[in-house]
Amino acid sequence: MSWSGVRTGLELVRRLPRVSLANLRPNPGAKKREKRRGRGIHGGKKSGRGHKGQTQRGNRPRLGFEGGQTPFYIVIPKYGYNKGHSNRRQYQPLSLIRLQYLIDLGRVDPCQPIDLTQLVNARGVTVQPLKRDYGIQLVEEGADNFAAKVNIEVQWASELAIAAVEKNGGVITTGFYDPRSLDVLCKPVPFFLRGQPIPKRMLPPETLVPYYSDARNRGYLADPAEVQKERMALAKKYGYILPDISKDVMYSMLTMRKDPLQIFFGLAPGWVVNLPDKKILKPTDEELCRYYRSEL
Repeated sequence: MSWSGVRTGLELVRRLPRVSLANLRPNPGAKKREKRRGRGIHGGKKSGRGHKGQTQRGNRPRLGFEGGQTPFYIVIPKYGYNKGHSNRRQYQPLSLIRLQYLIDLGRVDPCQPIDLTQLVNARGVTVQPLKRDYGIQLVEEGADNFAAKVNIEVQWASELAIAAVEKNGGVITTGFYDPRSLDVLCKPVPFFLRGQPIPKRMLPPETLVPYYSDARNRGYLADPAEVQKERMALAKKYGYILPDISKDVMYSMLTMRKDPLQIFFGLAPGWVVNLPDKKILKPTDEELCRYYRSEL
């Protein structure tokens, strides 16, 4: 290419207008001009171009739209045990870091046995039995920072969460509550004000009996001797020394457990708690005592 041709090209570029949004045009025939429609009922079908926020054109929803106002990442739970339909059992998550936070704030007393009543009153978790909630599950989030010695009862627990509790010399138990007992346990004061006797806790259904009878899950129906063996095995698996709770000053608190038919610590089924008079009424009739002691 000669220098004259280069100079001619540069001169042509110098004289042409600069490329901007003002002089950009689509190629001829690349864009079809839509037919103008009237507004409302005068323009025919779909003249309103769909509803705002729900459709783009016609009756096709926008990408990612699922209906309603709640985003999908809020509707779908974070943990896997809440998956499925609403008629399945659900367990609200309680992380170890959340439990340590409640203890540090003084909302939960680690010197007393901890069950669902203490956790609900401390606003650590919300359980709704009418929405198929069957209690809480202790998850391992914050296991490295958990340092409290507690005697806690939950409805479900992961293996790492059990190890984190027992590493500090604590005790954990998994127990089942039927919907009626769960409602009484979550809201004890309204129940006591009604003046009704404390019901007995029902045994778990057939599908959950293997879980609550397994010592590895620290089930409340498991053999205590097998539970101690599993405590040693779990300590060996995760490489920590299991503290001897028999020599602990809090031994009586750490070994306190509920009866399989018992709902509250220190209160037996059939008792009536009179809050105005601050009295506890116990049944004396033999038939009533036999009923509340029976597992049927």
